[in-house]
Order: sequence, then C-alpha cells, then structure tokens
Amino acid sequence: MVTAQVANASKESLDHRLQFFKNLQTLTNKIHGADALDQIMLDVSPDICNLFECDRLTIYVVAQDKITLISKIKTGLNSFKDLRLSISDQSIAGHVALTKTMISLRDVYDDEELRSHSPTLKFQRAVDQRTGYRTKQMLVAPIIDAQSKELLGVVQFINHRLGDAFTAIAAEGVQALCETLAVAFSQKSKVLPTNTPRTKFDFLVSEAILSAPELELAVRSARRNLLDLEDVLIDEFKVQRSILGQALSKYFNVPYEEFKPERIIPVDLVKRLKRQYVEQNSWLPIMEDQNGLTVLAIDPEHTNTTHVVNHVFATSKINYRVTTKKEFRQTIDQFFGGVSDGGSVDELLSGMEDEDDEHAGQAVVEVSAAVENELVKLINKVIIDAYQQGASDIHIEPRPGKEKTLIRFRKDGTLSPYIEIPASYRSALLARIKIMCDLDISERRKPQDGKIKFKKYGPFDIELRVATIPSSGGMEDVVMRILAAGEPIPIDKLGVLPYNLERLKNVVSKPYGLFFVCGPTGSGKTTTLHSVLSHLNTPETKIWTAEDPVEITQKGLRQVQVNRKAGMDFATVMRAFLRADPDIIMVGEMRDKETVSIGLEASLTGHLVFATLHTNSAPESIVRLLDMGMDPFNFADALLGILAQRLTKRLCGKCKLAYHPEKEEMMALLDEYCQELLNTEVFLKNPLEAKKKVFTTWQSQYADKTGKFTLYKAVGCEHCSNGYKGRVGLHELMVANDTVKKLIQDHARVSELLTAALADGMLTLKMDGIEKVLSGITDMKQVRIVCIK
Repeated sequence: MVTAQVANASKESLDHRLQFFKNLQTLTNKIHGADALDQIMLDVSPDICNLFECDRLTIYVVAQDKITLISKIKTGLNSFKDLRLSISDQSIAGHVALTKTMISLRDVYDDEELRSHSPTLKFQRAVDQRTGYRTKQMLVAPIIDAQSKELLGVVQFINHRLGDAFTAIAAEGVQALCETLAVAFSQKSKVLPTNTPRTKFDFLVSEAILSAPELELAVRSARRNLLDLEDVLIDEFKVQRSILGQALSKYFNVPYEEFKPERIIPVDLVKRLKRQYVEQNSWLPIMEDQNGLTVLAIDPEHTNTTHVVNHVFATSKINYRVTTKKEFRQTIDQFFGGVSDGGSVDELLSGMEDEDDEHAGQAVVEVSAAVENELVKLINKVIIDAYQQGASDIHIEPRPGKEKTLIRFRKDGTLSPYIEIPASYRSALLARIKIMCDLDISERRKPQDGKIKFKKYGPFDIELRVATIPSSGGMEDVVMRILAAGEPIPIDKLGVLPYNLERLKNVVSKPYGLFFVCGPTGSGKTTTLHSVLSHLNTPETKIWTAEDPVEITQKGLRQVQVNRKAGMDFATVMRAFLRADPDIIMVGEMRDKETVSIGLEASLTGHLVFATLHTNSAPESIVRLLDMGMDPFNFADALLGILAQRLTKRLCGKCKLAYHPEKEEMMALLDEYCQELLNTEVFLKNPLEAKKKVFTTWQSQYADKTGKFTLYKAVGCEHCSNGYKGRVGLHELMVANDTVKKLIQDHARVSELLTAALADGMLTLKMDGIEKVLSGITDMKQVRIVCIK
C-alpha cells in the first residue's frame, strides 16, 4: 500500500515537472520568435509569474556604466519609474549580479539566512516601507552570455504563492529562462546598431535607460500636460541631460554640444542675428574657424535642408551640433542676456565696430550719447552675468593698438574668457567704471581703489571692490571683486576634517588669547573667521569687527568699516574697540607692527582676538610675526593657534567616477603623505612602523569592510566645469602647546616649529588634502596645485 502511494506521488511529481517545462518551452518559443522583445516580454510576464507561482517578477539589465542594474520589466509594482541598484552586496539582485550565482531565500528579512550567503548581503527594504508590501521568499538568477560569459542582467521572482520557498523545479526552470533571455538580449544588441531609430529617444530604450512602456508613458504625459518631452524625461524619469544629448546625437548623426558657461561669445557672428529670430528658428552660430562655421541647433536636419544658414552667412562649410532644448535656451541667454537688463549682447555691441583708434591711448574719448548709453548697459550686463554665473572676480584687460579689450571671469579659482569689446571704446569703458566707484577719471598713472554699490545701477543688491592698475602700453587694467555678502557658513559645514574641527572648537573657545587665520588672497580666510565668530556669537558676548570691506554680516556683531581716507585704519579702530568693552575682537588684517602690537596687548588684557595674515603656512606665520618686532615671551603667552588654509576644486557630485585604486597608487599616496612627517621623532625611530600605523588608520576611516579604498576621477557634465564644481578648504591647524610656546620664546626656526606641531598631531595642508582625496571630495591633481612648496 505504502509503495503504491510513493509511486503515485512520484508520478504526480514527474507529470508536474513535464508540464512545467512544456509551458516554459512555449514561453521560450514566444521570446525567441519576437521581433519587438520589449513588448513580448511585457505580454508574457504574467504567464511567467503563473508558471513560477510568484507574486512579482522583475527583470534587470546591466546599465551603460556596467556598475548598475536597471529594471526593464516589472510586474506588481504600480510605478513606471525604473528601479536602479548597484552591482554590490547592498541588494540581493546586486549580489547575484556581482557573484553571477543564483540565490533562493526563504525569508529576505532573516539576517542569519542572508549572512549564510554573504556576510555583507543586505535586502533593500525601502520599497516595502514605501508600498506596505511584505517581501518574503525570493528566487534570483543571473542572465549571462554563454559565449563571452558577460553579465547581461538579472531575473528576480518575489513571494511564492504557497508561502514556502521556491521549489527545485523553479530553480532549474529559472536557469533555463535565463539562458533564453541571454540569447534574446545578445541577438537584440547585435541588430540594434543597424536599425534606424523611429523616434529621437529610441536610444534610451535600446540602451536600457528606459523601458519601452516608460518612454510611451513619458510621451503621453508630455502630451496630456502640454509639457516638453525632454522636461518630462528629466524631471519625472530622472534621465540625465547628457544622456538625452547622446540620444539626439545618435538620431541626427551629428555631435552633441553641451552648454558651456565659459564659452567666448562670438560677437561678430551674433550681432548679425536678433534674439527673436534665433528663438523662432532654433539655430545659433557658436564658432567660426579654419574648419568652417559651427552651428548649434535643436533640429540640425531641418536647419540643413532649409539652407537658412547659407542665406545669412556666406559660407559653404557648415558643421552642425545638436543640443537639448534647455541647453539651447541657456546658450541664447548666455549670448543675448538672460536678465531684463535693458539690452542683449548683439544690441549692446551693435554699432561698436573697430574704428580708427588713433585716440585710443588718450584719457578721454568722444563717444556719442547713444553709444555711452549702450556702454552703461553693457557694464551692467557684465556684472549681472558674473554674479549669476558665480564668478568671484571680473578682469577687464585692455590691449594696445587695435586689439580688442578682453573681459574674463574667475570662477572656482580659474579664469575663463567672457567677451571682447572693440578697442575704440576701451577708454570710455574704463571711464564709466571709474565714475561708478567715484574714482578720478583723469588719473591713469597711479593705481586706484574704490567700490561699486550695484543696487544703484542694477537689479541685485551686491557690492564690488574695484582696483585699477596702470599696465604697459599706456593701458589700464581693472579688477572687480564681487563681495561675498550673506550669512556666514556654519562651522560644521566649512569642510574641516572631524579631527581638526574638534581641535579648532577647543582652541577658539578659550576666554582670551590670539588666533590667526592665514593664507593668500582669495583663500577664504574671512569666510572661516566669520564661521568661527558665528559659533561664538551668543547674546552674552560682545563682538567687535574691523574689516575692509565688510563682506559678511551677521546679527549680534558690531562691524566697523575701515576708511583710511578718513583716518580710520585698523590700528585706530582697534584702539577704539578697547574702550568699548569687547569680549571678542576680529581684525580683518594684521599687516603692520602697530596693529599686531595692539592685538597682542588686547589678548593679554583678557580679550579673545582673531585676525588674518598673508602667510603661506602656520609655522611661517609665527616667524613673520616675530620679525615684525613682537616680544617673544608676550607673544608665546598670548598665542592660541594658527589656521592656514587654501581652497581647492571640489569634484562634481553628479558625474565623478568611482574606482578602486591599485596597491601601487595607494603606496604612492602614502609615501607623499608621510613625506611631511619624516623629521618627526616617531618616523626617525621606526619609519616602516610609523607608515604602517598611518595606513591602518586610513583603512579604518576610509576603506570598506574588505579593506578596499574608493577614489574618484573628474568626468564632466552639464552641471560642472570639466568635472569640478565649487571649492573646498584645505586646513593646517597649529595649536600653541607648551612645546611650541617654548620654541617661540627661543626664536626657533620654521623647521623646528613645524616638527613640534606635527608631533602634536597637526596635519599639513597636503596631508589634509590627501585625506579629502580619500574621502572622495577632491583628487590629487587639485591638491598638488595648491600645495606646491
């Protein structure tokens, strides 16, 4: 009797197996015979779910970057947005892709079961938390090309309908399904390049950036809401603009041109066109050289077939570039002006032809009232554009003879050309700037300093510090610095390493003493000091500041503007402060013996004094101050610490490329880091052991659990300039401990002070920079640029 029951059960199991694989073969035939793979997969996905008795099915494909999985087919999830997973242990599908091995789980929330497959394996619970759905069983398998062994994607089944783990038949069946999909995916990838795309954005589907239903949904959404399809793809489906540009490039078969904030405006080309015409016809000349005229267009094919460019520009050689609609609008704003400032580039420069310039070197040039009015508008536009583009300085550089006057902007520490002005108007241009900041327009032999309060002339409440400098050939250069008005940056957001931040807070919290921030012009000294003052700014504290100019304002501070013409220099203002019951005094700059002496006196009489210095490093600052004639004993008693800093470019957070450095690269980085420590006692005793200790510290702070480091490379995208966006500070904090104070009293050399500070735990600028490289904030190229000795 028992034998008969076993035989019947075995027969039922065999029948079930035969039926399962028969149904699977039917699905396989449909997939292999389909021309439109995406559509047939959508059609058969419910049948696949029924066959494997699961609630949900997701099929992922490997993205272009080869480090991400993107969902191509999803059932059961009411979302048209793709799921994106990194190929790593941070998700189950990512782990399967990483190891190229199938995995079957009884309960994904069982950490012990997860650890049995990998110690670091995790289940992404975010989708369950967002939808309220409870994922339990999971069967996941890799899709691998049989010939190249390359990973193509991952199949994922969720929740067996019987509430138990997926069966052995299901595990065997999913392997067969993956083999079928691998063949289908491989054949599709071979056919795709020869096919002509049906729409501008078919490239997004063929490269698995979007699925066909997602693209169709985007099209319907754009039509229904009367929106541009590009905006819908970017805002709702999170497609990068550069990817859209690649799709347009494939469709029109011309190179993609991204928006370039630093582009030089081709005035001679642009002034032949009006803004309204460019907006209506959607093409714009951006460059002309020996290779011909380069034209930017939204639809290069249409622009080419109408021959409209040939009618405007007498040239037979035209090179087209395609761009997205938003980037085209940005370029129009860049060329013609994006603010209602009373004019655009072509209008402001129309009529400013290169005329006979025999009077160009004279102090005054006679210009018509109309041209003078255009010059006023042009200068306003230059200032507005600089402010909107985040520039810190505007450089106006006249050149002798009939050469044009070049205007450049400094952004993130780098100068880039902005526009050129005809030579015949350079004197009138400089005269107008001098008028705006109340300088003597007839004085061209001496440097002059002034300020422009732009609120009187334009839409923004900003202030500019202006310096005029006589240059060769009877010329006169102008540099205008846009002052960084606004609220101070919180001290925790300054980019100071946690180790240095704790030491900095301890030092500046003392009730009295001297603290200096040093570095070259434009290194962020004032910004740092105001962040420190903001940290100390409490209702019970009286803080006086003497600045030239007052750039950052904050409530609670009593701020004084230095005015040397009125006899209000730093020393005079500081003497006044000492009679005004201060707790804290901040001096914009200590550049002479008198100011330093008053600061030292104030610190010794119970006041906390902050100041800036133009020196290269923290130890050098001490020697500089002693050379000014400071009493070494009083100075040693008063000094709390010195913070040296530089600004280096920050990697763009949107496009930086992660990679795992080889051992040789890490050893070179370690050698460069330890080069700064060679003269310290620890390294002199046992350099190998000291190096090993540094590397072990790095591993604990910056490496993953397997000991691998992750560094980043600059790439470049629409949001940044050559892979960098913004800047970050590098800091060298020297705390005045007993050893340092003793060395100051003994008039020690810079090298002795440096060795003592390093032994106390100071990080040099380069060491701080290397730690920020390991943190993924910047790269060594930028660190070396600002840390050259």
